[in-house]
Amino acid sequence: MNRFYKSIAVFLVILFSISSVNAATLTDRLKDGHKLRLGFGTAVPWAYAGDNGEALGFVNMIALTVLEEMGITEHETKVFEWSGLIPGINADRSDMVTGGMYILKSRCANMNFSDPIGVFGDAMLVPKGNPKNINNYADVISTGAKLVTGAGFNTVEAAKRYGVPESQMMLVEGEVGILAAMKAGRADVAVQTFFGAKEHEEKTGGAFEVTDPKLMPKETLNVVGIGFRKTDVEFRDNFNKALAKVMANPAKMLERAGEYGYDKAQLPPPEMSTEWACSTK
Repeated sequence: MNRFYKSIAVFLVILFSISSVNAATLTDRLKDGHKLRLGFGTAVPWAYAGDNGEALGFVNMIALTVLEEMGITEHETKVFEWSGLIPGINADRSDMVTGGMYILKSRCANMNFSDPIGVFGDAMLVPKGNPKNINNYADVISTGAKLVTGAGFNTVEAAKRYGVPESQMMLVEGEVGILAAMKAGRADVAVQTFFGAKEHEEKTGGAFEVTDPKLMPKETLNVVGIGFRKTDVEFRDNFNKALAKVMANPAKMLERAGEYGYDKAQLPPPEMSTEWACSTK
C-alpha cells in the first residue's frame, strides 16, 4: 500500500472513531464512565451556578432529585447564555438543559423535553408605582412603552403574538441584561417569568415592582421541562419514569426546591402534558 492510500486509511479510521463517539447516546456514555453535564444559564431562582460552580436554583434541585432516583449522583455544570442552551446541547457541550425552559412548539422541534416539572406564568417588571400603568402586552402597545426581554425567551414570541411591534421591543442576553436595561432607563417595562421579576424586585430594594400575573393573558401560562437531545430518547424516557416517582411522593423534592420559592402550587396538572405544550404553545 503506497503512502497515499495509507494516509486515506488512517484518515478513515480517525473519522470513524470520532463519528462513533459522537453517535453514542447519553445512556451509553454514562455506562462508559462519563459524567452527566447539566446545562443552564444564570436565571435566579430557576437555575444558576454557585461560587464553586455548583448547580443551584429550583429547576436544578428538581433535576438532581430525579437523577438521584435514577442512581446518578455525579454531574458537571455547564453555564451558557440563555440563547446558547439549545445550540449547546445539540453541539454536545451539555447533556441536559435545566435552565427552566417553557415547553414550546418551536423548542420541541429542536430538543426533546421531559414531562413537565412545573406550571408557571409571566409578569411585567415596572418602576415603583407603575407610572405608565402597564400590566400586560395591550398596555405596552397603547402607551408606546419600550419593552425589554431576553433573546430566546418565550416572551419574545408572546409579545409578537399579542401585537407588540418590533420597534417597541428590546432583546438582551438573559436576566442580567434585562435588569441592566431597566436600571439604565433604556426600557420602560420588562416581561419575564414571575419568579425572575420577583428576584429583580428584591435585588433593587423596591426600585422596581412586579405586576399581578393574573392581569396577563391566560394563554401565557406555561409548563417547564428538562431538555434532552433528540438522540437520547432512552435516557429521557427513564428520566420520566423517575420523575413520575418523585412527583408521586414529592416531599423531598419540594423541600429542596422550596428553598428557591417553588411550592406545591407549581406542581403541573395532568392535562398540561409535554405533548399538549408541544402542539399548542
